[in-house]
Amino acid sequence: MQQRRVGRTGLRVSRLGLGTGLWGKDTDEYEARDQLSAFVEAGGTLVDTAPGYGDGRSEQILGGLLDDIANRDDLIIATSAGCATEPGGGHRHDTSRGALVRQLETSLRFLGTDYVDLWQVHVWSDETPWAETLSALDAAVRSGRARYAGVANYTGWQTAMAQAWQTAWPERTPLASTQVEYSLLHRDAEVDVLPAAQMLGVGVFAWAPLGRGVLSGKYRAGIPADSRAASPQLEPTFSPYLAEASRRVVEAVARAADGLSLTPVEVALAWVRDRPGVTAPIVGARTMTQLRASLRVEAVTLPDEIAAALDDVSA
Repeated sequence: MQQRRVGRTGLRVSRLGLGTGLWGKDTDEYEARDQLSAFVEAGGTLVDTAPGYGDGRSEQILGGLLDDIANRDDLIIATSAGCATEPGGGHRHDTSRGALVRQLETSLRFLGTDYVDLWQVHVWSDETPWAETLSALDAAVRSGRARYAGVANYTGWQTAMAQAWQTAWPERTPLASTQVEYSLLHRDAEVDVLPAAQMLGVGVFAWAPLGRGVLSGKYRAGIPADSRAASPQLEPTFSPYLAEASRRVVEAVARAADGLSLTPVEVALAWVRDRPGVTAPIVGARTMTQLRASLRVEAVTLPDEIAAALDDVSA
């Protein structure tokens, strides 16, 4: 798998990342082992996790697999802090310095490692002064517990403000990356995040690059009973992606896939992966079958006219 630099740093990652958001919840330990093995065999290096993923189990599962599946130094492990899973299933945001550092220490313990390659502030919060939040990134890198620092789910102005602050003094740690939702069905990042990141030398990781699975085409004939979209709890999350405007995009992806003898997954992922400023899409597969379908994108490059057509229909 080809490697790309993350922004203007020396950090290099595979141009497709493995997301572990479903590990410990919809994906058990055995399936997770198979996924990590297949990803590493395909040349993948970037593995994204977080304390809140899989109801808090994702990091523990990944930590239990590291020694068996891959050499720790061959993987780029990214995790985050600032968003914790509540006992009742909800999420609590706390980006205070104390909370962030405590979460990092817990992450390292769960992962069974003394450092992470990329540590990210998971969310922006108005409850904590942003300078305090960013100081936690500096402390983590200075102490060696993190190699690089980033943010996630920041707007363009928040990203720009944070990077300006971090580059104002030599002792601060510049942001290497930002992570944001981006797909043919969700292009808001193009308004401000992508331009800001490109100007500031910040790499972009795209989460939900398949539009929460809708771009795979599996919802074209309806909502399968065993799909996440069929869950009453998750229905509000999926409904915007199943609207009429989204259906037109999904049909365009399917037609492009038919014409190129590819799958809709390959077409949708290749489009995101090769957008200006994007370092890597992060794929959170529930099953090995889904992951294998995504890994095949490595051999795919969309013709310029197809990429432009998809750009037009989804704009």
